[in-house]
Amino acid sequence: MEQADVKQVIEAVLLVFGQPVALKRLTELMPDVEAVQLRATIQSLNTEYESAGRAFQIQEVAGGYQLVTKQELAPWVRKALQSPKADSVSAATMETLAIIAYRQPITKAEIEAIRGVDVTASLDTLLERKFARIAGRKDSPGRPFLYGTTPEFLRHFGLKSIEALPPMATPTIPEPVAAAPAQATSEPEPAPAASDGS
Repeated sequence: MEQADVKQVIEAVLLVFGQPVALKRLTELMPDVEAVQLRATIQSLNTEYESAGRAFQIQEVAGGYQLVTKQELAPWVRKALQSPKADSVSAATMETLAIIAYRQPITKAEIEAIRGVDVTASLDTLLERKFARIAGRKDSPGRPFLYGTTPEFLRHFGLKSIEALPPMATPTIPEPVAAAPAQATSEPEPAPAASDGS
């Protein structure tokens, strides 16, 4: 298969799928092209896009490749879409998602113990948006659901895998404030009580 044809097939497939396409899937579509050649072709396409000043690039995300717009164009894309749903995730829901991402698999009770509030609404939103999923059940009394993240979470946040999450910030514990030394008083100490001699 000619290099130009390989480029066109990659572009066409990524354009039509609209979601990450695994390298394995691309090799199945083009069995006479090695995975190494496919990776090199994707790099070549990205170089062409960059030098031509194109608005998009091929990004490796969620275990596959996807045609995406450049990050710096996000404000214009958001305006064009004008989707209220895109901005409807509250700070509380994002906090719940962060806990799931870093502590998965995790139960609702464990999330609530960390957050200190009921997270039912946040979990419902995350499940509806497909950022979180039920990953199983915990082997404990009541067998509560375990929650984890999804490929949609990785795709939305531009992560190759869950291991690509930035490290959790270590909380800073303030140094204890040393007690001020006791000040000597200028008042004389009271004299001991006189003995009555008995």
